[in-house]
Amino acid sequence: MTAADWTTVRLTAELAALTTVLLLLAGTPVAWWLARTRSVVKPVVAALVAMPLVLPPTVLGFYLLLLMGPQGPVGQLTQALGLGRLPFTFAGLVVASVLYSMPFVVQPLQQAFEAIPERTLEAAATLRASPW
Repeated sequence: MTAADWTTVRLTAELAALTTVLLLLAGTPVAWWLARTRSVVKPVVAALVAMPLVLPPTVLGFYLLLLMGPQGPVGQLTQALGLGRLPFTFAGLVVASVLYSMPFVVQPLQQAFEAIPERTLEAAATLRASPW
């Protein structure tokens, strides 16, 4: 393998590791909230989480470019904060990977959380278990 091949493997491994950590940190609370809430905004949040499943990747990428580009709201915010532009950078790649992979984390976790009986949580609470 050449040096360019190893650079590609390293970039892919870094992206996969960082995306996995961020998905677990962001997706777990979202899944718990979706499993336990009775809020009227639950269908909207669930639809937004599932959006990458119904949009083709090219359309999702186009929308992300519009949002994160120099004229987009996210792009203007990152430039105003001195963070620079996100498109075609590693940070932009991480954002896109997290958004694209979110339903693959949230939906299985949500189903697992919904499978926990409410009585089990109540019994744990009576035994002085913290919500965490």
